[in-house]
Amino acid sequence: MSPVSSSAREPRAAIFGCAGLTLSTAERDFFRAVNPLGFILFQRNCADPDQVRTLVAALRACIGTDDAPVLIDQEGGRVARLKPPHWRNYPTAATLAAAPREATFLAARLIADDLSALGITVDCAPVLDLAIAGADPIIGDRAYGAAPATVADFGRAVCEGLLAGGVLPVIKHIPGHGRATVDSHKALPVVTAAAPELVDSDFAPFRALHDMPWAMTAHIVYQALDPDRPATLSRRLIDETIRASIGFDGVLISDDLSMAALPGTLAERAKGALEAGCDVVLHCNGDPVEMTAIAGSIGPLTPAAHRRLARGEARRRAADQGAVAFDRAAAEARLDALLGGRA
Repeated sequence: MSPVSSSAREPRAAIFGCAGLTLSTAERDFFRAVNPLGFILFQRNCADPDQVRTLVAALRACIGTDDAPVLIDQEGGRVARLKPPHWRNYPTAATLAAAPREATFLAARLIADDLSALGITVDCAPVLDLAIAGADPIIGDRAYGAAPATVADFGRAVCEGLLAGGVLPVIKHIPGHGRATVDSHKALPVVTAAAPELVDSDFAPFRALHDMPWAMTAHIVYQALDPDRPATLSRRLIDETIRASIGFDGVLISDDLSMAALPGTLAERAKGALEAGCDVVLHCNGDPVEMTAIAGSIGPLTPAAHRRLARGEARRRAADQGAVAFDRAAAEARLDALLGGRA
């Protein structure tokens, strides 16, 4: 792994993963030289609470900052990086949507409690994509339903629960992944719905939660809006749809650059996503060759990205400092009662 030096210690506009439960010397040297904005954890990085806390501290120590964002995908259901026996098994979005809204808030508040104890500050949740009949099952029970108002309501409950525990939510996959008929991990989905239909349905939950601090893009082509480029790489779609029509002005992070939906080399994908208007690019698998290629093709955060990050971090700190004492045992008992055996 050949380090790529970062100038003036300005963080580069990237979130990287690492390979295992501890950092190798090569990873430490690379992250120190490149100075990414932050990191993301996966199940391969999480064995038990003490190990995760140690890894999170080591990642931050590499880049010399105590407040670098550390992300994780902890939705509940099949997308959960923290699993039993050390962490609770949380229900799917579909299960929560069949229970009172309070259950969704409590599940998110408990997840925030899990994450805060580990030093993880950003959760890549909630999914605001709609459950669309005939779509690829990659979303499936990760969705809170098919009705935009329902998805927005339960999605806001997740955001409220995470923020109450001092963790920033990431609404995804903006502007909407629900209609995809192929898994964007494997191929490029093309959505052919007309623009008015997309605006009224798929985009509506994101518009309702446009005030959230972070959002993650969809690697999807929307033919009515930009027939040539997926949202992650489309300046037109990011400017006109995500920023203007939806009104989102938080941190915009790409979905994983290594997914097969995106064309070009990893370097071209990273450069293209930032040029299109993403604030930060995400690379998850910890592959040193891929990370080196990405690091060599991107620069530091833009002033706008700095402002958006600072605004989100101020919101997280305010929520964390203003949080009342949390009775975890009582919250778990109440959640179990609300679910009534549906978990």
